[in-house]
Amino acid sequence: MPSFDTVLDPNLVEIRNAVDNTSKEIGTRFDFKGSSARVELKEKELTVYADSDFQIAQVMDILVAKLTKRSVDVRFIDRSAKIEKIGGDKVKQLITVKSGIDSDTAKKIQGAIKNSKLKVQASIQGDTVRVTGAKRDDLQAAMALIRSDVPDAPVSFNNFRD
Repeated sequence: MPSFDTVLDPNLVEIRNAVDNTSKEIGTRFDFKGSSARVELKEKELTVYADSDFQIAQVMDILVAKLTKRSVDVRFIDRSAKIEKIGGDKVKQLITVKSGIDSDTAKKIQGAIKNSKLKVQASIQGDTVRVTGAKRDDLQAAMALIRSDVPDAPVSFNNFRD
């Protein structure tokens, strides 16, 4: 039976390259001269350090530009964490890289497929959603439906079996 997996899988190599390019640009820009602005990547967490909230916003603008240039979807970056004050007048912000479909998004995908009346079934398997159906055309329609119903998550499809 034909099937595919719906996943949320960022390209960590390109994210690391974007962080490295951001660090290089911070080192060469005049407005960051003498500041403690930097970006660190540890597994799937980015930490942005700066002297003020304004500088964090500038560093984030540079990072987003570098991610876009490397064709990494910016929706993988979760900036919901608050900006924290650390010693003196320095600040930092923790940014997570989304990976794997969370349960709420998985339930949303599963509900959208059930309500669409397509002849496919969706099952949640850990951090992926497997969609199976009798016809390839139905699966392609399900892919289009998932892309339109879940605009806030950069889902991709893999493991397509015929």
